[in-house]
Amino acid sequence: MKLITFAVDGTAHVGALLPGETSLSDFTAASGAAHFADMLALIDGGEPALDAARALVARPAVERSLDGVRLLAPVPVPRQMYDCLTFEKHLMQARANRHLVVGEVGAAPLSPLSPVFKERPVYYKPNRFSVVGTGTEVICPRYSEWFDYELEFGVFLSRSGKDLSVDEAADRIFGYCIFNDFSARDQQYREMPAMLGPSKGKDFDTGNAMGPWLVTKDEIPDDQTLTMTTRINGEVRSVGTSADMLHSFAEIIAYASVDETLHAGEFFASGTVGGGCGLEHGERLRHGDLVDLEVSGLGRLVNRVVIAAEA
Repeated sequence: MKLITFAVDGTAHVGALLPGETSLSDFTAASGAAHFADMLALIDGGEPALDAARALVARPAVERSLDGVRLLAPVPVPRQMYDCLTFEKHLMQARANRHLVVGEVGAAPLSPLSPVFKERPVYYKPNRFSVVGTGTEVICPRYSEWFDYELEFGVFLSRSGKDLSVDEAADRIFGYCIFNDFSARDQQYREMPAMLGPSKGKDFDTGNAMGPWLVTKDEIPDDQTLTMTTRINGEVRSVGTSADMLHSFAEIIAYASVDETLHAGEFFASGTVGGGCGLEHGERLRHGDLVDLEVSGLGRLVNRVVIAAEA
C-alpha cells in the first residue's frame, strides 16, 4: 500500500492511494478505530491495523480525489529520526567542492577518508519537529547564503527492539519514503570544525521534507535496486542508485539498536546518493527553485524554495 497523511478541513486524516493513483481511501473518515487516528497509530496497530487498511483499499467506504486534498508528511512527527552517510560518491564529491562554500584558495589536499565510514553506519539525529510534506514551501534560514537539497530515502520501523541482529532488524522495516535533508551548507561548514553538529546547518523549520507517501515493505522487494533522480526546475541534475549504499537499512538499524531500545515509528534515512545535492555540482538553490526528488516505487517529493533575500 501507499499510505498517506492528508488534511481535510484542517484535520489530519490517514488513508491510502487507490489503483490509478488519482483517488484515495480515507481510513479516518471511514472508521472510528483507534489505529486510524494517525499514521503512528496505524504503525503501532501492527498486522491487525494493516489488515483493516487493506480491506478499506479493496472496498473503500469513503473515497476522495487526490487533487482535492493537501498531502502532509506521511508521519508528520516521527518518534525519532536518524540520518546516515552511506554513499561514498556523495561524500567524496562534496568534500572536493567544500572550497566553493568556505572560500578557501589553494587549500591543502583533503585528508584520506576515515576507515570508520566504511566500518560502521554512523548517523546524526535530525530535528523530528521540522518535518514537512510534498508541496510545502521550504524556507531557507536567514543566516545561510548557500542553501542545498539532499536526495535520500528511508524506512520507518514497525515495532520496538534492542540488540537486534541484521535479520531481526530487516523484519522491523514497516515501509519506505523519500527524504530531502535540506542543508545550510555555509553554516554547516562553520560548525563542523568544532567536532559536533551539524547543529544549525541542518536544524531549522521546514528543513526535513518527507513524502509523498509511505510505501509498505511488501511493495519494495529489493531496496538496493532503486533508481534515485533529482530534478531542479524540471531539469534532471542527477541519477543514482540505492545499490551504492555501503550499509543496508537492516545493518543500520541493527547498529543503532546496540544497547539502545528502538521504537516503532522511528525513521532511518540512507544519506545522500552520489550526485544528489547541489554542492556536488557546484550549485546552490535560488528563490523559487522547484526541487523534485524521485525514487523508483516511492513516488516524487516536490518542494519549492523560498529565500527571502532573493524574493
